[in-house]
Amino acid sequence: MNPYTVLILAVALERLAELVTAQRHARWSRARGGVEHGAGHYPVMVVLHTGLLAGCLLETGLLHRPFLPWLGWPSLAAALLAQALRWWCISTLGPRWNTRVIVVPGLPLVDGGPYRWLRHPNYVAVVVEGLALPLVHTAWVTAAVFSLLNAPLLVTRVRCENAALARAVPG
Repeated sequence: MNPYTVLILAVALERLAELVTAQRHARWSRARGGVEHGAGHYPVMVVLHTGLLAGCLLETGLLHRPFLPWLGWPSLAAALLAQALRWWCISTLGPRWNTRVIVVPGLPLVDGGPYRWLRHPNYVAVVVEGLALPLVHTAWVTAAVFSLLNAPLLVTRVRCENAALARAVPG
């Protein structure tokens, strides 16, 4: 198994860890009156993110994309930094973090960690990873397609999340 395949499988395992964490956090939120918003776009997000990983493997395998050190190493660094940012978000939000938009009414906004500087740092991680992970092995079609499809999804997601937080957070 080549190193890029190992990387993509490691990211897939990380995604499974995120889903387990999200399910645990969803139970915590719902037990405190948490309400889910935007459930309709969630399956699209799951398919798109699964497609990113599949696209990375398919494009590099079928089209024999080379590893170009001048592109691959910086892209790997960016992908790893995106993972670090994602887990910083998860640890900062604690049980309030989720892959779904579930908001517990009455809780104040989190303003620590990366939320000190950005309102939606997890989505910065998603954008960086969507470009960087495929480019580790020059899967530029996957990077472009994911990014183009992800842009409107992120707009929908951020609008949904902002609206849900505005209704639930004490002002």
